Amino acid sequence: MLWFRVASILLLIVANTLLHATPLLLAALLKALVPVAAWRRAWNPVLTWLASRWIAVNSAMIDRFTRTRFVVELPATLREDGHYLVLANHQSWVDILVLQKVFNDRIPFLRFFLKRQLFWVPVLGLCWWALDYPFMGRYSRQQIARRPELGERDRQAVRLACAKFREIPVSVMNFVEGTRFTPEKHAAQGSPYRHLLKPKSGGVAFVIDAMGDTLHTVLDATILYPGGRPSMIDLIAGRVPAVHIHVQEREIPPDLLGGDYTHDPAYRERFQRWINGLWDGKEMLIDQMAQAASMKVVHADTANAADSRNASAG
Repeated sequence: MLWFRVASILLLIVANTLLHATPLLLAALLKALVPVAAWRRAWNPVLTWLASRWIAVNSAMIDRFTRTRFVVELPATLREDGHYLVLANHQSWVDILVLQKVFNDRIPFLRFFLKRQLFWVPVLGLCWWALDYPFMGRYSRQQIARRPELGERDRQAVRLACAKFREIPVSVMNFVEGTRFTPEKHAAQGSPYRHLLKPKSGGVAFVIDAMGDTLHTVLDATILYPGGRPSMIDLIAGRVPAVHIHVQEREIPPDLLGGDYTHDPAYRERFQRWINGLWDGKEMLIDQMAQAASMKVVHADTANAADSRNASAG
């Protein structure tokens, strides 16, 4: 029965989380006990190795318990010891599992920018803290206009996180739209795109300002679910037929290094043009990916129909 399948897989996910979270939090405690920089740096690869094994088991369970087909296009130049800024469109919480599955053991462990409230998620919040995930307020423009110090608080959180990231191989992940795509959000924004929300460039600019000289490249990831935007339960229940992900490696334009996004209007306009250009290309790519996915379905249906006719004739 479907409910039994979903409950069983959820229990396995919880068990895997606890199995890996226990040594991870113990390692984080040992790291924190001795306030010596060399000691703390020595624990970083231990923490990231434990986290990557956690993700590897989750990914293996996706392969074992779902029939989801992953269609992945990756650059051949990816390296595990690099410094990457990963940018992606955001449609579902499933995106996180997809990106972790695709990139795990191919590039350094992904670090996400998280809402501050997520720190209080049982077990996971502490694990994210132990792995130096940056927690941010994600304040609205109206809130920052009333209290400018809130925006500075988030910028400082980015600076502190990126200072740590400079010392280790890292992949900094940013969902540039800032939230998951829904038809309601799309309509409320008046987005110029059919498949995407408007991109927000401020967070990307702060990362490049803090880490631009150490970042190797940008990994521009485009995610498509041909069967429609899924929930986590859809994935667990086997209702996600396919995931298509295309990753393109891009250089950071030299004129965007070392700028002041907050106080330099000309720089801010250049930066926004660059991000908007990425999103223009992503919109066209999603159209191409969707068309290719639909063609594959048509070809598969045609082949199945031909097989059925041949079987009947036989």
